[in-house]
Amino acid sequence: MAVCVAVISKENYPLYIQTIPTEDDLKFHYTVHTSLDVVEEKINNVGKTTNDLRELYLGLLYPTEDYKVYGYVTNTKIKFVVVVESSNTALRDNEIRTMFRKLHNAYTDMVCNPFYTPGDRITSRVFEKVVNGMMLQDS
Repeated sequence: MAVCVAVISKENYPLYIQTIPTEDDLKFHYTVHTSLDVVEEKINNVGKTTNDLRELYLGLLYPTEDYKVYGYVTNTKIKFVVVVESSNTALRDNEIRTMFRKLHNAYTDMVCNPFYTPGDRITSRVFEKVVNGMMLQDS
């Protein structure tokens, strides 16, 4: 499944980043940060080329040698970025969409909490449990 899940605010600062425990955590932060340019480009092109502006799934943002980076943007311009291993060929596009739907639903439930201030870092245990369920299990 996923090796990194990130939630990015509309001002492009991270609200939440969860990675698998490795010695290369900074690499995932860099990957998520560099994917924001591709996300912005796709958001700007969607308005010009397609007639369905409700499509939130951005698809494959870019592949690297080891990972594939996928993107999703909400109506409020909150961006979700999921990084999966390139070697995982069993993961199909509809499974990635399902992951993003679960993440979006968990984010929506978390934002509906009256004690959460929009724009703050995400500290919800329920949200973290959903993300951990999507992460790659190395046991």
